[in-house]
Amino acid sequence: MSIHGGSAEPSGALSLRVIRAADTREIRDRFDRLTALSQYPARELSLAEIAHFGLPRAGLDDRINAWRTANFRHLVRGARRALAARALRLSNFYGSLYLTHIHRDGDVLELGLASMRVVTTAGVNFLVDSMQGIVEPEVLKYHGIGTGTTAEASSDTGLVTESTTALNPDSTRATGSLTEGASANIFRTVGTNTVDASVACTEHGVFSQAATGGGTLLDRSVFSVVNLASGDSLQSTYDFTITAGS
Repeated sequence: MSIHGGSAEPSGALSLRVIRAADTREIRDRFDRLTALSQYPARELSLAEIAHFGLPRAGLDDRINAWRTANFRHLVRGARRALAARALRLSNFYGSLYLTHIHRDGDVLELGLASMRVVTTAGVNFLVDSMQGIVEPEVLKYHGIGTGTTAEASSDTGLVTESTTALNPDSTRATGSLTEGASANIFRTVGTNTVDASVACTEHGVFSQAATGGGTLLDRSVFSVVNLASGDSLQSTYDFTITAGS
């Protein structure tokens, strides 16, 4: 009988992948599709749910609660009108905007419900034109961001100070997804703008074209500042809700 001696050493393999710009966009688009389905509920929110997704509460990151506290007045400005119309069972339509701050290091802050304001006259006119076959409604999917702080008005036709060269790529709004909400009366679009310069973001709009500086504005929202550093992204989830009367 013989005894053989030996030694065992750990072994393994390392695989590396260089993420190029095109790959980054692909990954971001995949993230959009996933979060469009699961991150925020695509339905009309109850008062308790508006508070849950829009107001400070225990268990959230302190940065999220600080932002929600600062944003309270912006959220209430629109929410009270939507809730009043619902209580009176009036036919109405409104937009709901959720924001997620994606830091360049991968840290994700789900800021939550930012605004429930305001569908524009230009957006309504565009929808009427689409019902006549003059324009296509599905082009209302481009997400613009900016630094303007003037309160929303139905007469708005663009953002007050839209970000252009700070976007990556320059002067190009994020292309949003096109999905139906949890009920058939809600249209949802999710887009992610990435920046290559610092942006003190305070406004968002849904437009009919990708290039900044033009297109029809469907909805504009103003919110408490979200400070984006170069390499950061702001994901915007927009729900357009149309309710029937009773």
